[in-house]
Amino acid sequence: MQGKAFGKKKGGGGGVKNNNSGQGMADALAEITKKSAYFQQIEEDVEKYSKSIYELKGAIGKFKTKDMNELLQFYKEVESVLENLTDETQVLARIEDFPTKKLEALRTSSTLYSKLESMIKELKNLKIEPPLPQLLDKVSRSFTKIKGDIDALERTKDEEAKIFKGYNIEFDFQIIVRIKETMVDVSSDCMELALKERREGDGQNKNGGVKLLWRVFQFAFQVYTFAGGHDERAEKLTQELAQEIEKEAENQ
Repeated sequence: MQGKAFGKKKGGGGGVKNNNSGQGMADALAEITKKSAYFQQIEEDVEKYSKSIYELKGAIGKFKTKDMNELLQFYKEVESVLENLTDETQVLARIEDFPTKKLEALRTSSTLYSKLESMIKELKNLKIEPPLPQLLDKVSRSFTKIKGDIDALERTKDEEAKIFKGYNIEFDFQIIVRIKETMVDVSSDCMELALKERREGDGQNKNGGVKLLWRVFQFAFQVYTFAGGHDERAEKLTQELAQEIEKEAENQ
């Protein structure tokens, strides 16, 4: 088919002349773009928000911080400008030397820190109340999700810290320690409730026996492994729980 459709023919006239086809396509696209309501809106955004965007360009370029609250506040101000744009990528592409890579680092770092803060909030908002089996189901689900996210982050945090630092953002990864400490507090609260119910109960109502006590102990051990240790309160409660398990086992 190539030979028939595009081959040269005697007498000329059979060949396809495409010397200007590329330029013709470019001109056609330019004309379509010019008349497009979407691209007209982008041009209007560039004109309307030009002053704000250039101010933002300078502010982003100069921004540096070690304070995560300052990071979150600055990024909030950045978004208050960018959220007005019809198409952020298209508009910023028309601003010469706009620091898009640093903007990306700001967005990534602030989103990450907000996510980590939400983990602490989630753990602190857990209601430590009976019935104990349902409580353990709830805290175990939170623990599994948070542990998975933190384990993944700890594998990449050195690389991410280096990227952020390259844009003058010194990310505070100590928040991971705070998350682990908060998880230890949740585990301790569960042990306290288990011991309280155990000691205040009677007969068959003593926490459902050794199986439930053992389940609380296993959760405490999982948290211990995740956090890399226990504080004084958790250590004391773990020992008390172990003693109750031993007593229950001896009585069966």
